[in-house]
Amino acid sequence: MAHAKKIVVGLGTCGIAAGAGTIYDTIKTKIEETGLEVELSITGCNGMCHREPLVEVYDEEGNKFLYGDLNKRKAELIFERHVVGGKVQERYLVKEDRDGTPAHEFLSGQSRIVLRNAGIINPESIDEYLERDGYEALRKVLTSMTPEQVIDEVVKSGLRGRGGAGFPTGMKWKFARAAQGDEKYVICNADEGDPGAFMDRSVLEGDPHAVLEGMAIAAYAIGASVGYIYARAEYPLAVKRLRKAIADAEERGFLGKNIFGTDFSFKIKIKEGAGAFVCGEETALMASIEGWRGMPRPRPPYPAQKGLWGKPTNINNVETYANIAWIILNGGDKYAAIGTERSKGTKVFALAGKIKRGGLVEVPMGISIKDILETVGGGSSTGRPIKAVQMGGPSGGCIPSELFDTKIDYEEVNKTGAIMGSGGLVVMDETTCMVDIARFFLEFTRNESCGKCTFCRIGTTRMLELLEKITAGEATMDDLEKLESLARQVKITSLCGLGQTAPNPVLTTLKYFRNEYEAHILDKSCPAGVCPNLTTYKIDTKTCTGCNVCLTNCPVQAITGERGKGDTYVIDESACIRCGVCRDVCHFDAVYTE
Repeated sequence: MAHAKKIVVGLGTCGIAAGAGTIYDTIKTKIEETGLEVELSITGCNGMCHREPLVEVYDEEGNKFLYGDLNKRKAELIFERHVVGGKVQERYLVKEDRDGTPAHEFLSGQSRIVLRNAGIINPESIDEYLERDGYEALRKVLTSMTPEQVIDEVVKSGLRGRGGAGFPTGMKWKFARAAQGDEKYVICNADEGDPGAFMDRSVLEGDPHAVLEGMAIAAYAIGASVGYIYARAEYPLAVKRLRKAIADAEERGFLGKNIFGTDFSFKIKIKEGAGAFVCGEETALMASIEGWRGMPRPRPPYPAQKGLWGKPTNINNVETYANIAWIILNGGDKYAAIGTERSKGTKVFALAGKIKRGGLVEVPMGISIKDILETVGGGSSTGRPIKAVQMGGPSGGCIPSELFDTKIDYEEVNKTGAIMGSGGLVVMDETTCMVDIARFFLEFTRNESCGKCTFCRIGTTRMLELLEKITAGEATMDDLEKLESLARQVKITSLCGLGQTAPNPVLTTLKYFRNEYEAHILDKSCPAGVCPNLTTYKIDTKTCTGCNVCLTNCPVQAITGERGKGDTYVIDESACIRCGVCRDVCHFDAVYTE
């Protein structure tokens, strides 16, 4: 058996949250104690958040062994038996999911361009980025291409902005190039704020140089010399690795003055945002960079003509910039060969909610929602059918299961009433109340409204009041009509994208799940068993086996019964807080709602 020569620990935020920091420290201590000549390194998230913490062992023959679901004890065993003893620990290898499904299915449906280095390189090592053609695209454009040729290549690729609206990236660059100004700016929008979204964070943590290189190429194309990365302060690890990447790139001459010996100079600054969702809107973002309160302004003029400090500015998000170097090195035609006629390339999604393989995936445009959920995501994590997915975050909408054949294409997704957005995809099963989901997202956008325009500030508040009335079982059918009418008015009268899209979760759930609204109003019941005022939990004593799981997991001790005797189990309705834990943990579907 070949000796281990390198151990890599996944230290993205997801891995750290799962305990990877302890795993890293444990392995480091073991190496020091044994004196083995084994390299210990780190990497970002490889997308398999559902199997974190992850550790990969490399041997001298080039073989790689990926271990998952680790804890301190398992890490010690792997070190002692594999790293020291040379015996691969098969039972801890990531070869299949917990249910026996082959793990390679998670990767087989993906096409990795943005995530080409994620989970592979050490994000804090510029040398590892260089070993994978890092900064070669920047060298190519600076030494052999004109700015116009660069823009033409991006136009040819068909790349559309991955931040939400999907505006053609090459056209945006062309407008900024043509704009007159003594100074121009490039901005990377890393203000990812959608609940359930973590695409940008993972890219910045796992491959920060790809974003820097993409920004530098954009700066050369439009004629800018200064760039800003607007990243939320809630992403401390991403900001830390970005700062190191910028410093390393400056030291090596990939940023700064006279890059690659040319006349092109470019520097990048980081602006940490305070976490305002509205600052994902580009004019609010620019106001924040300038030191003002993050509030949007009417457009036109567009940022390409009059942006940061009144100068021509190009704004793209993290994922968009991460595509650029690949396009330059491989050609716009090759990128355009992936996807659909109107939506080219790949798209990164964050799978969250009731999904078996939660994590980060990158799939070719044109794949169906069903394929993402079942082939890549592995289906429902609860065993219950998937009822809907929320795509596009608070600005998106709920897509029902009968539309899961919808292809990942900007226009096709828009037809459902949702939007592609930045790529958050929250999965819901039959235990999800669609009225409560609409309430949740609307509460988020109401809280995040900057308050500048009345329609958004007051309209979202009134909509939320109506939704709370419905979930409490106090509404009438007149309230439902008011809610739908108000949602349409807020959509067409709000100033910026936040207010214009805030009604989407309401409108899509009304369109596809109106029966659930009517059940709340007419029957005074919540079909999903979520809304406390309308739900009573019961135990079917004929189905109950008396296994005791519900009793031991009840947070308020509202369940009584004698172990092994299912006909004795009862829920005390006066003590029950309707949290649903008993139903979630029951393996026999003995807990139901009325």
